[in-house]
Amino acid sequence: MKALVVGSGGREHALAWGISRSPNLSKLFIAPGNGGTDRLGENVSIPADDVTALLEFAGKESVDLTVIGPEAPLVEGVVDRFREAGRACFGPAQAAARLEGSKVFAKMFMKRHGIPTADFEVFDNADAACAYVREKGAPLVIKADGLAAGKGVFVAESVQDAESAIDEIMVRKAFGESGRTLLIEERLVGREVSVHAICSVERAVMFPPAQDHKRVYDGDKGPNTGGMGAYAPVPFVTATQHEEIFESIIMKTLKGMRRDGTPYTGVLYAGLMMTDSGPKVLEFNVRFGDPETQVLLPMLDGDLLDLLTEAAEGRIPKDVRFYGDRCAATVVMASDGYPGLYEKGAVISGLADTLDDNRVVFHAGTVLDGDKVITSGGRVLAVTAWGPSLSEAIGHAYEGVDRIRFDGAFYRKDIGRKVL
Repeated sequence: MKALVVGSGGREHALAWGISRSPNLSKLFIAPGNGGTDRLGENVSIPADDVTALLEFAGKESVDLTVIGPEAPLVEGVVDRFREAGRACFGPAQAAARLEGSKVFAKMFMKRHGIPTADFEVFDNADAACAYVREKGAPLVIKADGLAAGKGVFVAESVQDAESAIDEIMVRKAFGESGRTLLIEERLVGREVSVHAICSVERAVMFPPAQDHKRVYDGDKGPNTGGMGAYAPVPFVTATQHEEIFESIIMKTLKGMRRDGTPYTGVLYAGLMMTDSGPKVLEFNVRFGDPETQVLLPMLDGDLLDLLTEAAEGRIPKDVRFYGDRCAATVVMASDGYPGLYEKGAVISGLADTLDDNRVVFHAGTVLDGDKVITSGGRVLAVTAWGPSLSEAIGHAYEGVDRIRFDGAFYRKDIGRKVL
């Protein structure tokens, strides 16, 4: 089989890594890829949002399966275009991708179908939103409606914080058209968990829960980022809660999507809060998470390419297995200044000394310059390791981090510490 992975980040490197291990793979393309993906297949210089060029390439190369990494092409309808052309593509159709493309749509969907989530109100006027905040009081969560690269959510500890968030979203238009409408939600209390399920209309298989670390500094300090590290499985999610999440959230969502005439195929990624009254949805995403993908794929005891191919064709295999005796952890190495301004172009060393049978380095913000790998993004690398216990997986990941060098490198030193 020939496969095409679309995207250039750590998530796409992890997907390419998982697919490359399939004995059924004959050729792997990554568009556009990064400084690490070229070791697994052929990087193709097509941007992830150039759907026409991607479709032409898939046809020219007779690609059997295209896997879309980022959310923006999914929301814009890339899967519809591929399906109309008769080409297999893993991901939801545009109508179903609104679960991530519009937070208002997702919240109304959850309310309509009885899926547990936080209470909320919707506003398209800044003055009205501020008046509501002053009446309601803090803490609150303020969210831009549309895609905002993971940066459109504000946890407001005070009324002033909430008004500042409303101003940034609706008045200063920090997220452009994504902020024309916003949500104001109650702040849920509990522990966050990321849940990923491979779905195909009526059936699904759920990965072990993972936990991301979004704040940039140790102790969950500083601004939100795309994610500074993750681990799986999550020890405080019981088997009973795991089943509850699957039935009351994943399967209920698939049933609701069918009822609404927008059947869902692809990965459904639910950000959850484990509250005293049960799991509640913080947000839906319609693609794999980053850096969660980097810890989830090493947990899969099977063929990722076959799993994604069958899901894209409307089936979920009955024998999908995960390693029950394995834990995984990933530590993100970032450029100094991230998630704000940062410099690029630093040479990375030590990569070859980091790899072994239980550890891999997924590239995110890297490019090749001859035989050198240099930094090109805020999140540069994700060092992932696995082992029989969470403490061993985390320790092995940090041993790998210690072997890598580039100017301005920094990382959190407390990934997974709270649960150890």
